[in-house]
Amino acid sequence: MTTERFLTLADVAEILNISTSQTYALVRSGDLKGIQIGGRNQWRVERTRLEEYIDEAYQRTAASLSELPSALPVDS
Repeated sequence: MTTERFLTLADVAEILNISTSQTYALVRSGDLKGIQIGGRNQWRVERTRLEEYIDEAYQRTAASLSELPSALPVDS
């Protein structure tokens, strides 16, 4: 993996271990900030934006886990 400032969607997909189409959906929805360069479907994600997205994902996960009960319910 390069240390370039901008990553292709394929690079992001590899880092997150998801498909390129899932990465494209994240960018199109605005969940992951990206920019469109040149022709159609030439998207780039700044490495710092990817790191921010990952940090936010950890925060969302922690928040949702804190809302779960600490133990499984006991069957009667």
